[in-house]
Amino acid sequence: MKSPPPTLGRPPLSLLSIVVPARDEEGCIESTVEHLHVELRLHQIPHEIVVVDDGSKDGTWEKLIALQSRIPTLRPVQNTELHGFGRAIIRGFDSMTGDAVVIMMADESDDSRDVVRYWRLLNEGWDAVFGSRFIKGGGVIDYPWVKLRLNRITNLFIRLIFGTKLNDTTNAFKAYRRSVIDGCRPFLSPHFNLTVELPLKAMTRGYSWTVIPITWRNRRSGVAKLKITEMGSRYLFICLYVWLEKYFSRGDYRKRP
Repeated sequence: MKSPPPTLGRPPLSLLSIVVPARDEEGCIESTVEHLHVELRLHQIPHEIVVVDDGSKDGTWEKLIALQSRIPTLRPVQNTELHGFGRAIIRGFDSMTGDAVVIMMADESDDSRDVVRYWRLLNEGWDAVFGSRFIKGGGVIDYPWVKLRLNRITNLFIRLIFGTKLNDTTNAFKAYRRSVIDGCRPFLSPHFNLTVELPLKAMTRGYSWTVIPITWRNRRSGVAKLKITEMGSRYLFICLYVWLEKYFSRGDYRKRP
Protein backbone atom coordinates (compact mmCIF):
# COMPACT_ATOMS: atom_id res chain seq x y z
CA MET A 1 0.00 0.00 0.00
CA LYS A 2 2.67 2.47 -0.95
CA SER A 3 4.41 4.19 -3.80
CA PRO A 4 8.02 3.41 -4.83
CA PRO A 5 10.59 3.66 -1.99
CA PRO A 6 11.92 7.13 -1.14
CA THR A 7 15.31 8.40 -2.16
CA LEU A 8 17.97 7.30 0.30
CA GLY A 9 20.55 9.58 1.87
CA ARG A 10 18.22 12.48 2.71
CA PRO A 11 19.36 14.70 5.60
CA PRO A 12 17.75 13.93 8.97
CA LEU A 13 14.80 16.04 10.06
CA SER A 14 15.47 18.51 12.84
CA LEU A 15 12.10 19.53 14.28
CA LEU A 16 8.61 18.02 14.28
CA SER A 17 5.65 20.40 14.36
CA ILE A 18 2.33 19.01 15.53
CA VAL A 19 -0.53 21.18 14.28
CA VAL A 20 -3.69 20.84 16.38
CA PRO A 21 -6.80 22.79 15.30
CA ALA A 22 -9.05 23.49 18.29
CA ARG A 23 -12.50 25.03 18.60
CA ASP A 24 -14.32 24.93 21.93
CA GLU A 25 -12.16 22.13 23.35
CA GLU A 26 -11.67 23.32 26.92
CA GLY A 27 -12.69 19.91 28.26
CA CYS A 28 -9.87 17.99 26.61
CA ILE A 29 -7.19 20.29 25.22
CA GLU A 30 -5.02 20.13 28.35
CA SER A 31 -4.83 16.32 28.44
CA THR A 32 -4.27 16.15 24.67
CA VAL A 33 -1.27 18.50 24.83
CA GLU A 34 0.14 17.02 28.03
CA HIS A 35 0.00 13.41 26.84
CA LEU A 36 1.49 14.34 23.48
CA HIS A 37 4.33 16.27 25.11
CA VAL A 38 5.15 13.42 27.49
CA GLU A 39 5.27 10.88 24.65
CA LEU A 40 7.54 13.04 22.50
CA ARG A 41 9.87 13.84 25.40
CA LEU A 42 10.04 10.14 26.28
CA HIS A 43 11.33 9.38 22.78
CA GLN A 44 13.54 12.50 22.67
CA ILE A 45 11.85 13.94 19.60
CA PRO A 46 12.55 17.66 19.08
CA HIS A 47 9.14 19.21 18.64
CA GLU A 48 6.74 22.10 18.89
CA ILE A 49 3.00 21.78 19.51
CA VAL A 50 1.16 24.41 17.49
CA VAL A 51 -2.43 24.56 18.77
CA VAL A 52 -4.60 26.85 16.64
CA ASP A 53 -7.59 28.26 18.49
CA ASP A 54 -10.20 28.60 15.76
CA GLY A 55 -12.54 31.15 17.31
CA SER A 56 -13.39 29.27 20.51
CA LYS A 57 -16.15 30.75 22.64
CA ASP A 58 -15.27 28.75 25.75
CA GLY A 59 -12.07 28.72 27.84
CA THR A 60 -9.85 26.92 25.31
CA TRP A 61 -7.53 29.88 24.73
CA GLU A 62 -7.14 30.63 28.45
CA LYS A 63 -6.23 27.00 29.13
CA LEU A 64 -3.62 27.07 26.38
CA ILE A 65 -2.01 30.22 27.77
CA ALA A 66 -1.88 28.65 31.23
CA LEU A 67 -0.36 25.45 29.82
CA GLN A 68 2.65 27.31 28.43
CA SER A 69 4.18 27.59 31.88
CA ARG A 70 4.31 23.77 32.13
CA ILE A 71 4.93 22.86 28.49
CA PRO A 72 7.61 25.08 26.92
CA THR A 73 7.19 23.49 23.47
CA LEU A 74 3.54 24.57 23.27
CA ARG A 75 2.88 27.42 20.82
CA PRO A 76 -0.73 28.64 20.99
CA VAL A 77 -1.91 30.51 17.90
CA GLN A 78 -5.23 32.25 17.28
CA ASN A 79 -6.95 32.15 13.91
CA THR A 80 -8.46 35.62 13.86
CA GLU A 81 -9.55 35.47 10.23
CA LEU A 82 -12.40 33.40 8.77
CA HIS A 83 -12.88 30.23 10.75
CA GLY A 84 -13.03 26.61 9.59
CA PHE A 85 -11.15 23.37 10.26
CA GLY A 86 -9.08 23.67 7.09
CA ARG A 87 -8.35 27.34 7.65
CA ALA A 88 -7.12 26.57 11.18
CA ILE A 89 -4.73 23.92 9.88
CA ILE A 90 -3.40 26.26 7.18
CA ARG A 91 -2.87 28.89 9.89
CA GLY A 92 -0.86 26.26 11.75
CA PHE A 93 1.22 25.51 8.65
CA ASP A 94 1.97 29.21 8.27
CA SER A 95 3.06 29.44 11.93
CA MET A 96 5.11 26.27 12.32
CA THR A 97 8.91 26.23 12.21
CA GLY A 98 9.51 22.49 11.84
CA ASP A 99 10.68 20.67 8.74
CA ALA A 100 8.00 18.01 9.29
CA VAL A 101 4.43 18.16 10.50
CA VAL A 102 1.75 15.90 11.93
CA ILE A 103 -1.89 16.99 11.94
CA MET A 104 -3.60 15.83 15.12
CA MET A 105 -7.10 16.26 16.51
CA ALA A 106 -7.63 18.24 19.71
CA ASP A 107 -10.03 15.72 21.25
CA GLU A 108 -7.31 13.07 21.79
CA SER A 109 -9.00 10.67 19.39
CA ASP A 110 -5.56 10.16 17.83
CA ASP A 111 -2.87 8.14 19.64
CA SER A 112 0.29 10.05 20.58
CA ARG A 113 2.33 6.87 20.14
CA ASP A 114 1.48 6.93 16.45
CA VAL A 115 3.09 10.38 16.19
CA VAL A 116 6.39 8.76 17.18
CA ARG A 117 5.98 6.15 14.43
CA TYR A 118 5.23 8.88 11.89
CA TRP A 119 8.39 10.74 12.84
CA ARG A 120 10.57 7.67 12.45
CA LEU A 121 9.20 6.86 9.01
CA LEU A 122 9.62 10.43 7.79
CA ASN A 123 13.23 10.18 8.92
CA GLU A 124 13.63 7.06 6.82
CA GLY A 125 13.10 9.33 3.83
CA TRP A 126 9.37 9.18 3.11
CA ASP A 127 7.71 12.42 2.05
CA ALA A 128 4.42 11.51 3.70
CA VAL A 129 3.06 8.89 6.07
CA PHE A 130 -0.65 8.13 6.09
CA GLY A 131 -2.45 6.38 8.92
CA SER A 132 -5.27 3.96 8.25
CA ARG A 133 -7.80 2.74 10.78
CA PHE A 134 -9.00 0.06 8.37
CA ILE A 135 -5.98 -2.14 7.69
CA LYS A 136 -4.59 -5.01 9.74
CA GLY A 137 -3.38 -3.66 13.09
CA GLY A 138 -5.57 -0.55 12.96
CA GLY A 139 -8.91 -0.01 14.61
CA VAL A 140 -11.68 2.27 15.79
CA ILE A 141 -13.27 2.50 19.22
CA ASP A 142 -16.82 3.76 19.66
CA TYR A 143 -17.18 5.01 16.07
CA PRO A 144 -20.82 6.14 15.42
CA TRP A 145 -22.18 3.61 12.93
CA VAL A 146 -23.75 6.20 10.59
CA LYS A 147 -20.46 8.08 10.29
CA LEU A 148 -18.60 4.80 9.86
CA ARG A 149 -20.74 3.72 6.91
CA LEU A 150 -20.52 7.12 5.24
CA ASN A 151 -16.77 7.08 5.81
CA ARG A 152 -16.37 3.73 4.08
CA ILE A 153 -18.55 4.81 1.13
CA THR A 154 -16.60 8.06 0.69
CA ASN A 155 -13.24 6.31 0.84
CA LEU A 156 -14.39 3.65 -1.64
CA PHE A 157 -15.40 6.41 -4.06
CA ILE A 158 -11.96 8.03 -3.71
CA ARG A 159 -10.18 4.72 -4.25
CA LEU A 160 -12.14 4.05 -7.41
CA ILE A 161 -11.66 7.41 -9.11
CA PHE A 162 -7.98 7.78 -8.16
CA GLY A 163 -6.97 4.15 -8.49
CA THR A 164 -5.31 4.10 -5.08
CA LYS A 165 -5.14 1.38 -2.44
CA LEU A 166 -5.20 3.93 0.39
CA ASN A 167 -8.47 3.19 2.18
CA ASP A 168 -8.56 5.99 4.77
CA THR A 169 -7.94 9.16 2.78
CA THR A 170 -10.46 11.19 4.80
CA ASN A 171 -8.61 10.67 8.08
CA ALA A 172 -6.94 13.93 9.18
CA PHE A 173 -4.20 12.25 11.24
CA LYS A 174 -1.28 12.17 8.80
CA ALA A 175 2.37 13.26 8.59
CA TYR A 176 4.25 15.23 5.96
CA ARG A 177 7.65 16.72 5.31
CA ARG A 178 7.47 20.49 5.05
CA SER A 179 8.47 20.23 1.39
CA VAL A 180 5.20 18.40 0.71
CA ILE A 181 3.14 21.09 2.42
CA ASP A 182 4.89 23.79 0.40
CA GLY A 183 4.57 21.75 -2.78
CA CYS A 184 0.81 21.30 -2.34
CA ARG A 185 -0.01 24.98 -1.97
CA PRO A 186 -2.24 26.84 -2.50
CA PHE A 187 -4.89 25.05 -0.48
CA LEU A 188 -8.50 25.39 -1.52
CA SER A 189 -10.30 23.67 1.35
CA PRO A 190 -11.54 25.85 4.22
CA HIS A 191 -13.19 23.00 6.12
CA PHE A 192 -12.74 19.26 6.73
CA ASN A 193 -12.21 18.66 3.03
CA LEU A 194 -8.59 19.71 3.58
CA THR A 195 -8.12 16.20 5.01
CA VAL A 196 -8.78 14.90 1.48
CA GLU A 197 -7.02 17.64 -0.47
CA LEU A 198 -3.65 17.15 1.23
CA PRO A 199 -3.08 13.40 0.69
CA LEU A 200 -4.61 13.40 -2.79
CA LYS A 201 -2.39 16.28 -3.90
CA ALA A 202 0.66 14.63 -2.33
CA MET A 203 0.02 11.39 -4.24
CA THR A 204 -0.94 13.13 -7.48
CA ARG A 205 2.13 15.38 -7.41
CA GLY A 206 4.55 12.49 -7.07
CA TYR A 207 5.62 12.56 -3.42
CA SER A 208 6.58 9.27 -1.82
CA TRP A 209 4.25 7.87 0.80
CA THR A 210 3.60 4.86 2.96
CA VAL A 211 0.79 3.67 5.23
CA ILE A 212 0.73 2.41 8.82
CA PRO A 213 -2.16 1.09 10.92
CA ILE A 214 -3.44 3.52 13.55
CA THR A 215 -6.09 3.47 16.26
CA TRP A 216 -8.89 6.01 16.63
CA ARG A 217 -11.01 6.55 19.74
CA ASN A 218 -14.18 8.62 19.84
CA ARG A 219 -13.98 11.83 21.84
CA ARG A 220 -14.76 11.61 25.54
CA SER A 221 -15.75 15.25 25.97
CA GLY A 222 -17.09 18.11 23.88
CA VAL A 223 -19.00 17.99 20.62
CA ALA A 224 -17.79 16.74 17.23
CA LYS A 225 -17.27 19.60 14.75
CA LEU A 226 -17.72 17.62 11.53
CA LYS A 227 -21.20 18.21 10.09
CA ILE A 228 -21.90 15.41 7.63
CA THR A 229 -24.75 17.24 5.90
CA GLU A 230 -22.46 20.18 5.09
CA MET A 231 -19.46 18.25 3.82
CA GLY A 232 -20.71 16.02 0.97
CA SER A 233 -20.49 18.63 -1.79
CA ARG A 234 -17.22 20.00 -0.40
CA TYR A 235 -15.55 16.58 -0.47
CA LEU A 236 -16.86 16.00 -3.99
CA PHE A 237 -15.57 19.39 -5.17
CA ILE A 238 -12.05 18.85 -3.92
CA CYS A 239 -11.92 15.25 -5.20
CA LEU A 240 -12.97 16.36 -8.68
CA TYR A 241 -10.51 19.27 -8.58
CA VAL A 242 -7.53 17.04 -7.79
CA TRP A 243 -8.81 14.39 -10.23
CA LEU A 244 -8.73 17.00 -13.01
CA GLU A 245 -5.19 17.91 -11.99
CA LYS A 246 -4.14 14.26 -12.03
CA TYR A 247 -5.43 13.53 -15.52
CA PHE A 248 -5.38 16.88 -17.33
CA SER A 249 -2.62 19.11 -15.91
CA ARG A 250 0.12 17.30 -17.87
CA GLY A 251 2.31 17.13 -14.77
CA ASP A 252 2.62 20.89 -14.30
CA TYR A 253 2.39 20.57 -10.50
CA ARG A 254 4.39 17.41 -9.94
CA LYS A 255 7.36 17.25 -7.60
CA ARG A 256 10.59 18.24 -9.33
CA PRO A 257 13.82 16.28 -8.81
